[in-house]
Amino acid sequence: MQQFTIHKGLVAPMDRENVDTDAIIPKQFLKSIRKTGFGPNLFDEWRYLDPGYPGQDPKSRKPNPDFVLNQARYQGASILLARKNFGCGSSREHAPWALDQYGFRAIIAPSFADIFFNNCFKNGLLPIVLPELTVAKLFDACFAFPGYQLTIDLERQVVVQAQGEEIPFEVQPFRKYCLLNGFDDIGLTLRHKEKIAAFEAQRLAQKPWLAHTMLG
Repeated sequence: MQQFTIHKGLVAPMDRENVDTDAIIPKQFLKSIRKTGFGPNLFDEWRYLDPGYPGQDPKSRKPNPDFVLNQARYQGASILLARKNFGCGSSREHAPWALDQYGFRAIIAPSFADIFFNNCFKNGLLPIVLPELTVAKLFDACFAFPGYQLTIDLERQVVVQAQGEEIPFEVQPFRKYCLLNGFDDIGLTLRHKEKIAAFEAQRLAQKPWLAHTMLG
């Protein structure tokens, strides 16, 4: 998993409340057995005028010119600004996969659905909860200034605006540790790979028949 330390990026405003996971990545794309390739279908039904299906060439699609991510001023955005209850609906982990694979590193909103919030941390995406009034002011600034950027310093737990004003945010220490070090669940386990290898060697020495059982 990619580490998250300090990130400076262009901000894109998703000015809708209660954005659910089916809007983030529609159900037809859940058929894929891979964890990659979901970025082109992020917000698919809003982003395109024609219906999408798995394996379709994005270049053959008809983009919706009114959708925020299709507007020139937001191309290359890596920080998503959202309204309350972002990520509600089903628990599909494909939603943070799609956001990450599109290029987003962080999402700022007044509130998130619990399961989506947890899935973000497990996939290297930082969800930041800020007061609704603070988020509203960020939306105003984003709309007012083309090329609007923010800097997110996870170690210091602050969002830094262009003028240098800092907005503090909370993050659970363990989740912060994992993001700073790029540890997903597998990465956390592999910290102990020497102990795991030693245990496996000892177990096979004591019960050598297990080697044949495992191979068979």
